[in-house]
Amino acid sequence: MVSEVKKQRLQMIKELKEQGINPYPYKFEKDFKAQEIKNKYSSKLESGQLLEDEVFSFAGRIMTIRSHGKSAFMHIKDDTGRIQAYIRKDKIGEDAFNIFKKYIGSGDWVGIKGFPFKTKTGELTILVLEIQLLTKTIRQMPEKWHGLKDKEIRYRQRYVDMISNDNVIEVFKTRSLAIRYMREYLTEQGFYEVETPILENIMGGANARPFITHLNVYDQPMYLRIATELHLKRLVVGGMEKVYEIGRIFRNEGIDYKHNPEFTTIELYQAYADYNDIMELTENLLAYVTEKIHGTTKVNYGELEIDFKPPFKRVDMREFIKGHLEIDILEDSMETMDQYLKKQGIEVPIKERGKYIDELWDLVEDKIIQPTFVMNHPVEISPLAKRHREDPRLSERFELIVNGSELANAFSELNDAEDQMSRFKAQAELKDLGDDEAQLMDMDFLRALEYGMPPTGGLGIGIDRFCMFLTNTQTIKDIIAFPLSKPMKFEEEEKMMDEEQDQD
Repeated sequence: MVSEVKKQRLQMIKELKEQGINPYPYKFEKDFKAQEIKNKYSSKLESGQLLEDEVFSFAGRIMTIRSHGKSAFMHIKDDTGRIQAYIRKDKIGEDAFNIFKKYIGSGDWVGIKGFPFKTKTGELTILVLEIQLLTKTIRQMPEKWHGLKDKEIRYRQRYVDMISNDNVIEVFKTRSLAIRYMREYLTEQGFYEVETPILENIMGGANARPFITHLNVYDQPMYLRIATELHLKRLVVGGMEKVYEIGRIFRNEGIDYKHNPEFTTIELYQAYADYNDIMELTENLLAYVTEKIHGTTKVNYGELEIDFKPPFKRVDMREFIKGHLEIDILEDSMETMDQYLKKQGIEVPIKERGKYIDELWDLVEDKIIQPTFVMNHPVEISPLAKRHREDPRLSERFELIVNGSELANAFSELNDAEDQMSRFKAQAELKDLGDDEAQLMDMDFLRALEYGMPPTGGLGIGIDRFCMFLTNTQTIKDIIAFPLSKPMKFEEEEKMMDEEQDQD
């Protein structure tokens, strides 16, 4: 069913073409963006002043129009913001003004030429001398986008979310800058950016449930990667001393405010380094990016102020859990841990020490607010980390926790092939017990370690979660341009949208 608005606009397009006007021209030369115009002229003009000799071109989407007979005010939006334009019949000519009045409306893309002035109220405005329709919009712009009954429509139709809410573009621009500055910092530190496979024969590098697909040419199952770790380590074995990758990771897990099955990480590996070196690198990297974007290491996050200024606090995982729960994850029996968790209403299906430790940690993680390195995890929950040099029950591992969320994970990387083999075997036993997040035996990676990997420190940072703090965003879906959303039939979504429009 075609709406009345859509029928009217399709008729407008037909009439424009009949008059020899192309509603979809190929190009427009744009001199300035909205923010550039404001930066250049806001302080240069006083109320009521015109700069008729400074004519320039500008283009964007019309967001609002207020008509006044032979004139109209418009707010036009580009990717830097909105600026007001003023169009008058005596300035652009009767024919052009009639075309404007009849065929150009809210939502349309236009290109204009004009000069800046300030209205009596002091608003910087472009006085239009020429106007050209660049794209005629067929659909009506939603006026109550935030009031939608189905909030997921914002994510399924992100393009409309961006049109309706100016801050969405700013969030994505900040995300882009964060990634740029990460690259900038690591390049200065001598790291090389590399690319590793997304499709893998054997999943590994993390404990997670994978997405499984099928490769027709070899008639075999394949996994979407759950981490970039094992391939990056192969590059270190091959002789590259500082490598990193920024890429998409896929984990077939639940969806909530800090989890999306498809997300972005940066992983890096540095030869001849341990987890102490990587802690220093981590805090310096995050502080560098935060300060480049905000001019300070402090960010506002809801009602909190988070400070990424080094050095970050360091706590021992065993002592932290013991201090809050009075459970010793190294000395207490599994029965003791099981009884404690049951009192909290938590049933652990796979009776294995590492599973109990994970559940106990989940009970205290949200007690950490400011950036904190949680160190020295038990070996049972760290299958790829080197054993602690002072206590073999522990690993040389840290997680960076901020406001109860894991932001980074890092190790002194395990480079003992025999020890790695025994860890993989332990993971295989968990797999046999029904743990579909346990890692698979990767014989090629073991072969690589047998060729020798130097002492190495490794790090993974969740870029989406970091950007949540940089943009004061409370859910991961708002920092990912196209997050996974609950599917809805096209026809049902169209009906819902029509109902919302009828209520406007």
